Amino acid sequence: MKQVRSPQLLVECWEESLQTEPIKDFQTNPNFTQSVLFLTLFMPTEEAYATPLTLKVVDNQDFGQQTVVGQANIHSLQPYFCDPWAEDYVPPQLPSMLLDYLYEKFWFNPSKAQDEYEHEVDWWSKLFWATGDVKGDVKSLRYKYKDYHTLKVYDCELEAVPAFEGLQDFCQTFKLYQEEPKLDSPVVGEFKGLFRVYPFPEDPKAPKPPRQFLVWREKEDFPQECLVRVYMVRAINLQPQDSNGLCDPYVILKLGQTTMGNRDKYHPNTLNPIFGIMFELSCTIPLEKDLEIQLYDFDLFSPDDKIGTTVIDLENRLLSGFGARCGLSKSYCYSGPFRWRDQMTPSFLLERHAKQKGLPPPLFSPEEDTVFYNGKKFKLQSFEPTPPPVHYLGPKKERLALYLLHAQGLVPEHVETRTLYSSSQPGIDQGKVQMWVDIFPKKLGPPGPPGAGHGSGHTLGWLVGLEKDMQKTDIHYHSLTGESNFNWRFIFTMDYLAAEHMCVQSQKDYIWSLDPTVMKFPARLIIQVWDNNIFSTDDFLGVLELDLFDMPLPARHANLCSIRMMDTDSKWPYFLQYKHFSLFKKKTVTGWWPSQVLDGGKWRMSGKVKMTLEILSEKEALIKPAGRGQSEPNQYPTLHPPLRPNTLFMLRSPVTIFCRVFWKHYHFKIIIGAIIFIIALMLFNFIYSTPNYLAMSWIKPELRLNAPIKIPNNIMNPPTSRNAHSSSLTSQHQNLISTIDHELKLLQGPMNRLQDIFPELPAPQN
Repeated sequence: MKQVRSPQLLVECWEESLQTEPIKDFQTNPNFTQSVLFLTLFMPTEEAYATPLTLKVVDNQDFGQQTVVGQANIHSLQPYFCDPWAEDYVPPQLPSMLLDYLYEKFWFNPSKAQDEYEHEVDWWSKLFWATGDVKGDVKSLRYKYKDYHTLKVYDCELEAVPAFEGLQDFCQTFKLYQEEPKLDSPVVGEFKGLFRVYPFPEDPKAPKPPRQFLVWREKEDFPQECLVRVYMVRAINLQPQDSNGLCDPYVILKLGQTTMGNRDKYHPNTLNPIFGIMFELSCTIPLEKDLEIQLYDFDLFSPDDKIGTTVIDLENRLLSGFGARCGLSKSYCYSGPFRWRDQMTPSFLLERHAKQKGLPPPLFSPEEDTVFYNGKKFKLQSFEPTPPPVHYLGPKKERLALYLLHAQGLVPEHVETRTLYSSSQPGIDQGKVQMWVDIFPKKLGPPGPPGAGHGSGHTLGWLVGLEKDMQKTDIHYHSLTGESNFNWRFIFTMDYLAAEHMCVQSQKDYIWSLDPTVMKFPARLIIQVWDNNIFSTDDFLGVLELDLFDMPLPARHANLCSIRMMDTDSKWPYFLQYKHFSLFKKKTVTGWWPSQVLDGGKWRMSGKVKMTLEILSEKEALIKPAGRGQSEPNQYPTLHPPLRPNTLFMLRSPVTIFCRVFWKHYHFKIIIGAIIFIIALMLFNFIYSTPNYLAMSWIKPELRLNAPIKIPNNIMNPPTSRNAHSSSLTSQHQNLISTIDHELKLLQGPMNRLQDIFPELPAPQN
């Protein structure tokens, strides 16, 4: 209802009606000033004979004019009947964020503790644990602490989960129509509210049942400025849009006046794209409450086709008593890959939940391992029989509060599956998207860190002294977990002197040299890891340098791999030094080595590399031939294509790549080049035109003027045949002569100026 100025609500039932006060500042705060309306009327006890309830929104215009802009009819009141005297009846709670209470009591700043360990798992591991997707990450499925960190995957929208009551526990959403709703009636707006119908005693002196709704506080928390994070995981079974039975999907978000997304970041030729992207938006709720998620099909020469759309009501999620604002993680970690991202700690969330339910606040023991909540005593030992050996877990108080929060039936950390619909085919499933949304009121301070991103990696390898034989793996595009898989084979040929532990190479310095020059160098293998960028310099991620004669023993598991393996300092006692070996004696070895990067003059670990090294003599190499990479002969061993997520980044059109990547990285140079080109064009035009201007100024071509005006003789000397008219002709002749003289005088001025410029011009004659 964008055109409404000052609306008010009119409630009609049976022969009774009541109305609210008009909303004066509707464009800045669309909430009613009166939060509770009470209507007493006579109704039949049987619901079948009860009259419908009519809701009308009336707009107050100039000069007292009122117009009904929308209405909704509630034909069945059965869902709203209640018994206030029932023992197990819980009255509905009004939406309350308690922001003022929490803001005054604390300001929660997320921990800034740095991670002290390298992690094999990340958020995507949670998804793999929940779905059992072996193709995603095999090692993370074996993580022994996964039960502390897994999440919930819903195969439907969060609003469709029965346990969460459509996220309308505080109020319901009623569609408003201009008239009696029909199949094709347009929706003109929404009204959010809640009703309760219960009997009053006939005896006026009998005690009346308690009121079902409490009046809101005078100081409201709305509108609220919020930070919204939208995590798009993947899409499933999209409707084909191209002739090949596939589509090129990309994501566009709309929230209020904000539109986010990039059509250049499409996923070519797939019906099941893995997006792995996060959008961050700012909005004011409820002024901007409808988050619209659109999926489009990329087309190069024609307009993009809309695949489908889904809409999320952010106001319902923010105000719902089920905590849909931010799902509860299964564990409270102050750091690490599963760091707590909510603005409030579990203990404050539990205190807030108790206040909303009208319960006393929880009381924790001094040891913080016991809490008294809702008339019962809970111990941490009942949830954790043995202390968990998991890194980064928070204190006992927060862990115990989190266990109690999960017992309240709140929304856990999740991924929801939303169905896409199209206006051209209403009611027909166009595919599904898996995603989740976090909402953080800015008044509570900054939230925790978002999830991880993705990159594209490749590896270079060579032997010292044989840099010309540098080899490169293929590129693992869109590595969602930060891990790149290659299954690639490097083959290096070298001549090794076992007595000197050196490699030798003979080559002529010049073409006319008679004898080759022998060079010796240590047998050192260099492995570099890079992040691939198109049309720009690749980002260096780390390097691994191994002396094949004296190299550290690899780690059997990634979690045992550390930078201490590369420490060559002999300050440690012999029994504490890391074991080394010679590859020429061991022949073959498999394991993990750390990659390093120089940061502030010190080496730090930037990643881990798993590889198999094997030394073969020339005779053994002939018996067991093998090709580089995955080329033939692909044997000893046979290398299959690596298991990677279904996000192979195919080559896009050259025009798209140039417009997106080249402009992104070189826009400054392009602008400077355009300015230089324009200046050069102007200079060229000046030089080209200068000879013509100089010739005109030096030669000075003659300027020709028309001859003076000649007066016919018959006018100057008229015939005297008629004497009667002689006087009149004479007067006309004098007038003509005076007019000509006047015009010549006017012309004489400009002619004198022309004579000053061009002296060769003749002087004007009278």
